[in-house]
Amino acid sequence: MRIVLVTPYLAAARNGNAHTAARWLRFLRRAGHDVEMLKEWDGRAADALIALHARRSHSSIARFAALYPDHPLVVILTGTDVYRDIHFDADALDSLRLAHRLVVLQDKGVDELPEAWRAKTRVIYQSAPTLHPAPRPARTFDVCVVAHLREEKDPFRAAYAARLLPGASRIRARHVGGVLQAGMEKEARALESPRWRWLGALPHGETRRRIARSHLLVISSRMEGGANVICEAVAAGTPVLASDIAGNTGMLGEDYAGYFPLGDAAALAALLWRAESDPAFLALLRRQCMARAPLFTPEHEAAAVTSLLEEFT
Repeated sequence: MRIVLVTPYLAAARNGNAHTAARWLRFLRRAGHDVEMLKEWDGRAADALIALHARRSHSSIARFAALYPDHPLVVILTGTDVYRDIHFDADALDSLRLAHRLVVLQDKGVDELPEAWRAKTRVIYQSAPTLHPAPRPARTFDVCVVAHLREEKDPFRAAYAARLLPGASRIRARHVGGVLQAGMEKEARALESPRWRWLGALPHGETRRRIARSHLLVISSRMEGGANVICEAVAAGTPVLASDIAGNTGMLGEDYAGYFPLGDAAALAALLWRAESDPAFLALLRRQCMARAPLFTPEHEAAAVTSLLEEFT
């Protein structure tokens, strides 16, 4: 099948959506499809179009649907689609209407969709290759935060929490991520301390190795479609502390013990200290993450992508 994969985020973007597009491209080609990845559909002939981001890719979606109304059209919904845009943006809603299949990246995402379109929705979890756990420091308790600096990520929550830790804590938090919002670099520099430091953007491989060397990963986002960094932490055997939002509970499960209320630095600090000082709690988090690991393997994601395309044959 000749497939055009449209994404507003090509590899240079170095964000989760860019990684999603790159994985789908790889899976589809391995399944034998002829796939081209474009920022915008240029009108070239195609048997199917797969578009990442309902709002940003709407122009390509609408033009393809008009020219090829019977050709498969799949829309992969991002976090800003699911938890913001589809609730008020006309272009995003039109993309939902035009799609033959919708894809959400964790099971809570389905709940946000209008009832009429849930039947054509599929849940496909993201994935990351397994990393063998790396040696972790013995003298410090290392915490990793991976998020670009923008409002939706609530990126400085761990920095604020680090200021509330008891003096006996050995926690050393390091934040990986580029600046996507004006003014946040200045704030990051102002927040730096021995307990929390911003490292800026790093290559993906180096970021994954840093996750693997950490005792914990913190994800404090206000909205997530299904954070790939959770997959990467689980694949590395690194437990997660996460904001209690639907995008995270859809990845880690309702009963996960490592949630803190959104925006609550004191609650995050308490969980950080508990994970550092209570080996049984840290072991519980690790067991719960490992129980979710089969959902986040490349084999599981590839099979789901292949199965989705087989629905049209």
